[in-house]
Amino acid sequence: MSLDVKDKTQVRLVFMGAAGVGKTALIHRFLQDTFEPKHRRTVEELHSKDYEIAGVKVTVEIMDTSGSYPFPAMRKLSIQNGDAFALVYAIDDAESVEVVKSLRDEILEIKQDKFTPVVVIGNKADLDECRRVPAADVLSTVELDWSNTFLEASAKENKNVVEVFRELLQQANLPSRLSPALRRRRETFPKDTSFRPPMNKTNSCTVS
Repeated sequence: MSLDVKDKTQVRLVFMGAAGVGKTALIHRFLQDTFEPKHRRTVEELHSKDYEIAGVKVTVEIMDTSGSYPFPAMRKLSIQNGDAFALVYAIDDAESVEVVKSLRDEILEIKQDKFTPVVVIGNKADLDECRRVPAADVLSTVELDWSNTFLEASAKENKNVVEVFRELLQQANLPSRLSPALRRRRETFPKDTSFRPPMNKTNSCTVS
C-alpha cells in the first residue's frame, strides 16, 4: 500500500511588508544564494520546491507579495492561503514597521486565529549606521505583546536568512526531519554563477 499521498506535506510561506524592504532579496538569497542590490517591483510571485526527507515528500511554497498592495483582494487571498507569514520591515525605515503592524492585524482578522504563525523580520541589518528602528523596541512589541518571533536579518550579507526560513517552517508544524533540507538547500537548488554582487559597493544611507 502506497503512503505517498498521506506522507506528502505542503506548506505555504507568505512574505509581506512595505515596498523596498527586501522581501524578494531574502527569498532569492535563500533559494539561489544571490543578491541583487537594485530594487525591482514585485506584483506577486510564487516559488515552489519539493524536498524528500526520510521518504516524506515536502512541498515548500514561498509567496512573494507586492509591497504597494494595489489589489486588496489579492492580498486577502494570499493571507487566506498562507500557513506562516514573514512580515518584513527595513531597520532604516520607521514607516515600514507601521506597515508590519497593520498587516499583522489584517492577518489575524482574516485568519481569525491569534496563533497564526508570524515571524517579524528586520531586514537590512547591514545598515546599522542608518538605523531608525531600535531592535529592542520591536522585540518588546513582537515577543511580549504579540507572542510572535522576531529576527533581524541581512539579505545582502546573508545574515540570519536560513534562520528566518527555519523558524517559519518550524512554526508551520512541518516534520522536524525537514530541517536537514535547509542545510542542504544549496546542493538542491541550482547555483546562479552568472551574477556576483559588486565587491566595492559601500553602504549608503541616502534614499534614491
